[in-house]
Amino acid sequence: MLWPFNHFRKPRLAQAGTIEAIYGMIVTQAREPIFYRDLGVPDTVNGRFDLLLLHLWLLLRRLRIAAQGGTELSQALFDRFCEDMDDNLREMGVGDQTVPKRMRAFGEAFYGRVQAYDQAIETGAEALAQAICKNILNGAGLDQARRLAAYAVAANADFGRTTDPALLRGSFSFPAPLREDGTL
Repeated sequence: MLWPFNHFRKPRLAQAGTIEAIYGMIVTQAREPIFYRDLGVPDTVNGRFDLLLLHLWLLLRRLRIAAQGGTELSQALFDRFCEDMDDNLREMGVGDQTVPKRMRAFGEAFYGRVQAYDQAIETGAEALAQAICKNILNGAGLDQARRLAAYAVAANADFGRTTDPALLRGSFSFPAPLREDGTL
């Protein structure tokens, strides 16, 4: 049935399936065992959260400069991230009274890291490594943070070469993180 007022709504540029596919790519990449096994990311709820934020930041950073549709897709991905965090809290048994407080903390963590990573990547790889060391590796493992920063710089460069239409369709991939010996 056609609703008479649908023509007043702003059309969604990104379909729900595209948003799910892209968010799924972010989550899948953040769960790659090499990050935890070889790059020192703690395999904890916080470690996984921080790695998810890093990958979400990388994509949202590129979407900021997309010619058309980037803002809408960014918002849809951020909304999907928030929905995922809310669902995870409830699955872990966090009560209805506590969920909003925890969501606020997630939001603060997200915006704080986005600001730190944006400033750091503009300064250089070493500054990004310092920010990653502090936020993801709990202040330890600067060598591993440098490798994770090199990965983030490479992903940022890959996204920079990705066309807007490919990005908005979800036709891209994250680079493979390398082990210490340079292999996948």
